[in-house]
Amino acid sequence: MIYGILTFFSILAAVNAGCDNACSGHGACNGGFCECFDNWGMGLSMDNGDCSDRICPFEFAWVDTPDKEGRRHKYAECANRGICDRSSGECECFEGYEGKACARTTCPNDCSGHGNCEYIQDLGYMAVTYDYRHHEFTQDLTTFDYKAWDTEKTRACVCDPEWADNDCSKRLCPYGTDMQDLRDNQDKALRFQTQRIAIFFRKELIPEVAGTPANVKTPIDGSSFALTFKSKLNETFTTVPIVLDTGLGTFGTSRHGRPMAVADQVRAALRNLPNGVIDDVNVKGELLDYVADNGGDDNWLYVFNVSFVGDNVQGPQQMLTVEDFKCGDGCFPKVSGLQNLHNSFYNNVTEFEKADLNSFECGRRGKCDYSSGLCECFEGFTGQACGTSTSLI
Repeated sequence: MIYGILTFFSILAAVNAGCDNACSGHGACNGGFCECFDNWGMGLSMDNGDCSDRICPFEFAWVDTPDKEGRRHKYAECANRGICDRSSGECECFEGYEGKACARTTCPNDCSGHGNCEYIQDLGYMAVTYDYRHHEFTQDLTTFDYKAWDTEKTRACVCDPEWADNDCSKRLCPYGTDMQDLRDNQDKALRFQTQRIAIFFRKELIPEVAGTPANVKTPIDGSSFALTFKSKLNETFTTVPIVLDTGLGTFGTSRHGRPMAVADQVRAALRNLPNGVIDDVNVKGELLDYVADNGGDDNWLYVFNVSFVGDNVQGPQQMLTVEDFKCGDGCFPKVSGLQNLHNSFYNNVTEFEKADLNSFECGRRGKCDYSSGLCECFEGFTGQACGTSTSLI
C-alpha cells in the first residue's frame, strides 16, 4: 500500500512538473503543455509557454508590413504604436497616441482649450478625399461618409471661431485687400467674387408651363432652404429660411420675375447675418432650361449669382453651403428642405467670377499679433486690417 501511495504521488509530481511553473496559475496543463487562458501567454511571440505574461489589446495597426496580397493595417498589439506592459496587460502608448490599444491619435495641446478634438469622419467639407468623390452635379458643400481604415482613429482639432492653427492656439486677425495691389487695367469695372448657387430640378416634377392652370403651385414651390456662410475668422452663420417659388405655375412674365423675388430673399438673408459679417452683397436670380453635357434628361436650373461687394467681404470668400435637409420643430433654421424631391434635386456652389480684390491677413500690410488677434500695421498704414494709408504721395 505504501508503495502504491508513493507511486501515485510520483506520477502526480511528474505530471505537474510537465508544465512549467504550473502554467503560472493562468492556464491548464494538457499533456505537458500549457493551454493559457484568454489574454495570457509569454513574451513577444505570445506563445503559450508558462502563461506568465499578459497580452495587451489589439487594434488596426497604424503602420505594418503588407502581405503578398497587399493587405495592410492588420490587427496588431497596441496598434504598433505602443509598448505592452506584460505585468498589467495595458499599452504604454507613444507620444501622440492614446486609448485602448493606442487606437486613436491625440490632438496637439488638447486644442489649447479653443477647439474640439474630432475624428476624421466628423471633420468638415474638404477635410478628406471622400468629399470629392461624388456625382458630377452634386458638388454641394457637404461631407460624405468616410469609410477608410482610420475612421475612428485619426483625429484633429476643429477650432472655435476666431482661433486657428493645428492646436487652436492662435487668435485670428482681420482679413482685407492689399490696397497697393493694383489691377492691371484700371479702366475696366471692378469685379467682385461671385458665387453661383445652382439648384437643378428634373422637369418631370413640373408640368409644362403652357398646360398649367394659373396660380397652381409646382411640387418645388414653397420648399425652403438656408445658406451657411463661414468667415475668414472661422465664424459660421446660417441664414433664416429662403422659400423657393419658380413662377412656373402661372402665366406671363412670372417665370423671370419670381426668381428675382427669391434672389431678394437671398440678399436680405445674407445681409441680416449677425455682426455685419456680410455688410453688402448683390444677388441675381434666374430660372433656365438645362441639358446635361452627357445628354441626360432636361432639367430646370435655378441659379443665384451672389456677388460679395461689401467692405467686410473683400476678395475671395469661402464657399457658401446650401442647407437643403429638413429641419423641423426645435431646429434652426426651420426649413422644409429640398431632399423630399426623391433624387430629382441636386445643387452645387461654384465660383462664377473671380474678384479683382484680394484677401490677406492684415491686408498684407501688417503682422498679426496671434496673442491678441490685432494687426500691427507697417509704417504708413492703419486700420483694422491695415487697409488705410497714412502716407501722402
